[in-house]
Amino acid sequence: MAEQEESRATAYTTLAPGDDFRHELEIKRSRFITVLRRASDEDAARALVAELRKEFHDARHHCSAFVLGPDRVIQRSNDDGEPSGTAGIPMLEALIKRETLPGVADLSDVSAVVVRYFGGILLGAGGLVRAYSESISPRWTPLPWSSAAACGCATSPCPTKRPGGWKTICAPRATSWPKLATSPRRQSCAWRYPMIQAQSRTPVSGWHLTGGASGLHLRGTEWVDVQA
Repeated sequence: MAEQEESRATAYTTLAPGDDFRHELEIKRSRFITVLRRASDEDAARALVAELRKEFHDARHHCSAFVLGPDRVIQRSNDDGEPSGTAGIPMLEALIKRETLPGVADLSDVSAVVVRYFGGILLGAGGLVRAYSESISPRWTPLPWSSAAACGCATSPCPTKRPGGWKTICAPRATSWPKLATSPRRQSCAWRYPMIQAQSRTPVSGWHLTGGASGLHLRGTEWVDVQA
């Protein structure tokens, strides 16, 4: 993932890379077609709405919601002609509250659109809220997750003077984190290391990575995908 502004978060959950996720509900003859896509920014999130307006050009409503960023500070929704507060906001709340692990609601970088074909029967405000919420419900949309984790970019003195000896110390700690990269450069190592551990979500220090042999000089951070 591209480098982003500094965040207090060290990890969050998003959709795994791949095709859009789609499913359909029918409620009192109205069709609700849900499409979810991973989105890195607002332009990408809004692009999904534009694409679906063309694909389902004869539908009455193309309601949308998206959540973006490690801290989920960007949140938008649109009712697209449905009564105010009955479509976009319920969709947004469903995204925000959706648990990716028991007791953990950290889903982000996701754009959701629900296309509605009106079936001739009015659902009422309460019925619309339930319909659009259920369209994002985990009961209907089991999703493939991916964890986005903050990684520190750093350099450190080589933990040992023996040629290639740094691998003995560093490599075992790299095996549990596929995105961890180390490389000898003269008498130093270049690192990209996790700010948290994948399973326990506890902080990781430079001393942990090098077995106490040396400290790290932090050069910045970036976000990388780690398959959940």
